[in-house]
Amino acid sequence: MSPAKRYAKKQAKARQRRRHHAQERLDRDRRQAQQAAEALHQALEELGLPDTLVSEIEGRLESQQKLLGKIVGVMFPALFGCRTPSELCRVRGWDKNWPSRLLRVFPKRSWLKRLRRLGLEVLVPLWRHVESKSEATRSRWQWTWATDDSVFHKYGEQLSLVGHWWSGQQHRVLSGIDGLLLVVVIGDGKLVVPVDLAIRRPDPVGAGAPCRDKLTWAQTMIDDRLAALRGRGLELPPPIITGDSWFSDSKLMTHIRQQHQGTLLVEGKVTYSFTLADGRQVKGYDLLEGEWPWRDHPWEPRGRYVRFQAKSPTYGAVTVVMVDEPGQERFYLLCLETTLSGPVLIRRWRRRNWIEFVFRVLKHLLATESCQAHSEDAYYGHWCYV
Repeated sequence: MSPAKRYAKKQAKARQRRRHHAQERLDRDRRQAQQAAEALHQALEELGLPDTLVSEIEGRLESQQKLLGKIVGVMFPALFGCRTPSELCRVRGWDKNWPSRLLRVFPKRSWLKRLRRLGLEVLVPLWRHVESKSEATRSRWQWTWATDDSVFHKYGEQLSLVGHWWSGQQHRVLSGIDGLLLVVVIGDGKLVVPVDLAIRRPDPVGAGAPCRDKLTWAQTMIDDRLAALRGRGLELPPPIITGDSWFSDSKLMTHIRQQHQGTLLVEGKVTYSFTLADGRQVKGYDLLEGEWPWRDHPWEPRGRYVRFQAKSPTYGAVTVVMVDEPGQERFYLLCLETTLSGPVLIRRWRRRNWIEFVFRVLKHLLATESCQAHSEDAYYGHWCYV
């Protein structure tokens, strides 16, 4: 056999292996998608929803799957046994220009509009189902809003979205894309609905520079989503919004209270100072290290807490809840003065952890370090539908 013929035969076998591996990976992805759909169905059933409402919500979500599958295939060629989108096109028999056209199928504003609309289409029927129920039933359907940001590793000067951001998880500055997410946690986390997303631009040019900071983005997202829900006729109770210490801004907390009659619950810092009811001046460090009249948590064994009112030179009248649990570092929660009990505030704060779980899943799925997209619109579509 001539060298040229041997080489051609070798390449033909290699292409056949890639197609075989691609089909295996595709079957695996379909099985995983089916498992995810079954998990969602189980979560909706555990919430006690009627079958008609479950079918309605699942139908709205499944309508996105066709486009989602195409985008996943283009964004992750490695899942189909290929190294680049061009190789993927050769293996799958696609036009080589098809991936670039697909990834820019919508501008970023349209991607975000679709995400926000999908969140509303899930939340509205859920609320319609319980708004006329008893107080005990509504208490099992409480909505806890959670907002947080995370840095996704990415290198490349060709993308204006890539910058240097502080990562609280790794405690250092990273090169990547900083995304801010707003979700609604229903109940104890059986259902988590993303309702808005913002990707912060590191060095914008032209009108609007410099870019919005994290607090401004969070306030805008919360205002817009609550206004959209009110526009659909929903009369929601005052929202309880949770965030980490980065969101402990007095202007944002006051805005949530005055504009929405809600509560912004954050984790306090060791540097904050307070004046207690007996006139003592303490700092956050003193709260964590001092001795206090602890009370047993009614729902969590071996958990203790202390709730008291205090005055802050920055926030004014505030409610402070210190939490002490075995095997964990002591911390305290802070919000503007409220009548909510300590255990209720702790339970709402625990639901905030679901947004961290969402980010962990996203970092695995998005794989921004190896993503081949080079346009802003492609990344917005990537975030919104993966």
